[in-house]
Amino acid sequence: MKQQYEAMVEKVIANGKHGSYAVATHKKLGKITFSLDHKVWKEKETPDAGSLVILQSVRKKRAGWRAKQARFFTPEDQQTEKRKENSE
Repeated sequence: MKQQYEAMVEKVIANGKHGSYAVATHKKLGKITFSLDHKVWKEKETPDAGSLVILQSVRKKRAGWRAKQARFFTPEDQQTEKRKENSE
């Protein structure tokens, strides 16, 4: 399973220089941006500020962290999180 990061969307930029994108915050990594292009964002609806998201294929770029895959946080993610906590 790929490493994934739970993050909170801070803001959505509809008309960025390279298209629409969002900025999310992760507890340890800080700000992570991700494109809202269908190749990266796997949902039909765009996120809004306050949405929890799962980010994968996170890479460090000169301008900061970028996620190459993103989707909404789901109840299944929460169940997986609880199983991990119980096994520790």
